[in-house]
Amino acid sequence: MNNAFRRSVLQTVKQEFDGRQRVVIENVSPELDGGKYPAKSVEGGFVVVEADIFVDGADTITAKLCVRHTGASRWQHSAMATTGNDRWSGTLCVGSPGSYEYTIEAWVDHFETWKKGLIKKTEANQDVSLDLLIGALLIDGGVARSTAATAVKLKLFADALRSGEREESVEAALDSELADLMAQAPDKSCAALYEKVLSLTVEQKKAGFSSWYEIFPRSWASEPGRHGTFKECSRMLPMIAGMGFDVLYLPPIHPIGYAKRKGKNNALVAAPGEPGSCWAIGNSDGGHKAVHQELGTLKDFTEFVTEAESNGISVALDIAFQCSPDHPWVKEHPTWFRWRPDGTVQFAENPPKKYEDILPIDFESSDWQNLWIELKSIFLFWIEQGVKIFRVDNPHTKAFGFWEWAIASIKEEHPDTVFLAEAFTRPKLMARLAKAGYSQSYSYFTWRNTKHDLQAYLHELTTSELRHFMRPNFWPNTPDILPDELQSGNRTTFTIRMVLAATLSSNYGMYGPAYELCEHLPVAAGKEDYLDSEKYEIKQWDLDRPGNIRAEITRINRIRKDNAALQQTNEISFVRIEASEGHEDDYLMGYVKRSADNSNIILTVVNLDHSNTRGGWLRFPLELFGLSHQHPFKVEDLLSGMSYDWNGEWNYVEVNPWVMPAHIFRVTLG
Repeated sequence: MNNAFRRSVLQTVKQEFDGRQRVVIENVSPELDGGKYPAKSVEGGFVVVEADIFVDGADTITAKLCVRHTGASRWQHSAMATTGNDRWSGTLCVGSPGSYEYTIEAWVDHFETWKKGLIKKTEANQDVSLDLLIGALLIDGGVARSTAATAVKLKLFADALRSGEREESVEAALDSELADLMAQAPDKSCAALYEKVLSLTVEQKKAGFSSWYEIFPRSWASEPGRHGTFKECSRMLPMIAGMGFDVLYLPPIHPIGYAKRKGKNNALVAAPGEPGSCWAIGNSDGGHKAVHQELGTLKDFTEFVTEAESNGISVALDIAFQCSPDHPWVKEHPTWFRWRPDGTVQFAENPPKKYEDILPIDFESSDWQNLWIELKSIFLFWIEQGVKIFRVDNPHTKAFGFWEWAIASIKEEHPDTVFLAEAFTRPKLMARLAKAGYSQSYSYFTWRNTKHDLQAYLHELTTSELRHFMRPNFWPNTPDILPDELQSGNRTTFTIRMVLAATLSSNYGMYGPAYELCEHLPVAAGKEDYLDSEKYEIKQWDLDRPGNIRAEITRINRIRKDNAALQQTNEISFVRIEASEGHEDDYLMGYVKRSADNSNIILTVVNLDHSNTRGGWLRFPLELFGLSHQHPFKVEDLLSGMSYDWNGEWNYVEVNPWVMPAHIFRVTLG
């Protein structure tokens, strides 16, 4: 921190550096990469801030959290409390979306130090007459720092301490009102201020709790065989809202290129009339700021967004920074692409795979400044059309510096925007994107299937530094990914994965009709691509096809919305379930989630074995709530409606996957 900035901070909290400062403040959390990146919260939420705070000797310390909107002149303060071993904790309660700053201020509280000594001496029946006079002097100091009304009250206490009547003086010294008055006028002449001002990004609520549903608008024509439109998609909105989804994610809606267009099942050559992949963006009709003409007009899209909002749904738009060979940029800005020796533009590759219909953008372009400005303007254009949530395709293949600049500058003007990083990539890249400003991140949940792997992954997400900045969004499938676990087509398996996604993470999503209809056929054995993938063709979905799990999805989404414990990810505790004494069941997985005030407690038990009923003895962690191991309580299964009286920490559970492969218990400790 440069000296000028430090001086401005110190002046803001009415504090100048003084060599008499004795309090040490260190090991602050969250503090990401030394304060380079902001921690995250959502509007109306809170952030727990911890630090090691101590002083030489045994003096009493008072510590405060200081928070303000970035650039504001005044700080708001809240108390911190010790949690033992010189570790302190405090809670920042935040308001509307925006950028905030926080730091910590602490000082030796001479009045409280004196008071503790007085108590010990009086309990030992020692002479405290001199101590009372010292206390009166400390109160005199409080008088000088107080308002007129408070000063009058403090003077009365100071007089009482000087009265010479031991019993009355001690009683006055230990009066709680005196402590409150002195706390209002602390002596911060030698206060220590943490050396850094840290950043906090507060985002809209759907950044922290959301249920996503993905559809391809072109597949929802009112008549089979036609290309769907935005107007026709509007009839889907009540159904999607009725299922409990509040974010509708649309793949790219832009003109699709003709050159190198892919055909059905990713064929290298498209047959006449085949629509191509909507991720091959751009043709003579326009690029990233244009709408595919068969979907309708820009006005049709904005009306669709408005109608979705009236149904409680936010439209999320896919932003894919890549181009068809037909994209106008190829001719207008050739330096934004890499050209090969034969005079052609380098297409996307992941050897041995080739994506000839897609041209990646060169972020090492000599014209990178204009490139950055244009890419950022795409977000701003769609924000003007009413879109506030963006799913960004493959952001890990674009420059991190661009994301830091673009997202920060967009949020400065539009703090209620949400960015989801579709980055199935290496852990450090995923984490860096989250630090760079992404609100949510795709995750490895799609490939975590065993009890051990799921618990280990959740432990990593919720107990490491990731919990402060990376919000996972669990997707059991996507148009690109049909996991092996789902290729059996077992309806129960689809339900299991959906329950896990929806209850382990506060943010989850699914590739719409394909999931609820249990689509499971891969293009080939050992492949994760769908047979007859909707990425390359217009589908006709029969939403009422037998075997669908729409009712189960609807019920679980309703449970999520009714229970605050499931609207966050980090407060999760896995429980032990024993198949026999001393042997944990490898297929029954249980976990407890709880709201911040413990008023809502949810225990979920999932049977990961889709074929067999499993039962075992579950240990509920009563100690988390300060209760004895023998405490009786009630649980209500929100899926079946059945209620049970449980007695003590160990209780028997059984899950029949053919009925419902999970219990979602609401716990009443009573």
